[in-house]
Amino acid sequence: MSLKVGVIGLGNMGGGMAATLAGKGFDVSGFDLSQAALNQAQSKGVKPVTDRNQLIKQSEVLILSLPKAEHVEAVCLGKGGIVEFGSAGLIVIDTTTSTPEASRTVAAALRKLDIAFIDAPVSGGPRGAATGTMSMVIGAEDDDLVRAMPVLEGMSAVRVHVGKSGAGNVAKIANNMLCAAHLITTAEAVAMAAKAGVAPEKLLEGLNAGSGRSAASQAMFPAWVLNKAYDSGFTMGLMRKDVGLARDLALSLDLDLPLSRMVAQLWQASSETLPDNEDFCAIVQRTDSKLYGRGE
Repeated sequence: MSLKVGVIGLGNMGGGMAATLAGKGFDVSGFDLSQAALNQAQSKGVKPVTDRNQLIKQSEVLILSLPKAEHVEAVCLGKGGIVEFGSAGLIVIDTTTSTPEASRTVAAALRKLDIAFIDAPVSGGPRGAATGTMSMVIGAEDDDLVRAMPVLEGMSAVRVHVGKSGAGNVAKIANNMLCAAHLITTAEAVAMAAKAGVAPEKLLEGLNAGSGRSAASQAMFPAWVLNKAYDSGFTMGLMRKDVGLARDLALSLDLDLPLSRMVAQLWQASSETLPDNEDFCAIVQRTDSKLYGRGE
């Protein structure tokens, strides 16, 4: 395919997305501040670019995979960013879990330059990025989404268009708040059952056949918790950021959501024992350190 795709941010997620697209025949170039990340991407068919401005200039579709909303705003609207070097017709796909306000601000500014901005935060982790099996919740104008669809289809398995600019991040923030809650509630249910004499594996089998199932019980506990691997590729720090976004969104809407507030408090308090670089599934250790600990 001759479509020129650029990726800014070649970490666990961005690097996987770039490699997936390159493997499917797209002409993919990538930029990252880390030389190691550039080298890793190059080994998987991605053309390394050390000048971000050049990557912006040459791309027809530009994918952002960045840590936070402020990084997205800096790349898009800051000095040397997309507003300065992007060409009319460029499509920007932001896969960052950002804020709806940031997405709407960036989209409005870029539209004046005839540059499309799509917020498309992703779920599926590094494994999903590397295999093209991620899911996306998308905020975009209909015509922009049609133009971007070949690339979106190349990097994901499921795409749900939930509304206009910012809607994708509203949906992702809601999703991650539920994920954060489900990890804790499932940990409590498993700990209760274990104390009552039911093996965790058997309890999960029962939960997953009933109405209490969730991605935590179906995927996270079998893959990363019960085997004590804790190597999902998504960190405590990133989930703390996301539950903080949910808390802030609820406050900005003047909503009283007591359970969500408690979940956010538990995740923030966990920083006392679980550092930001720990796997996010390790939150279960606060429920029962013996049952869920690594045994170190």
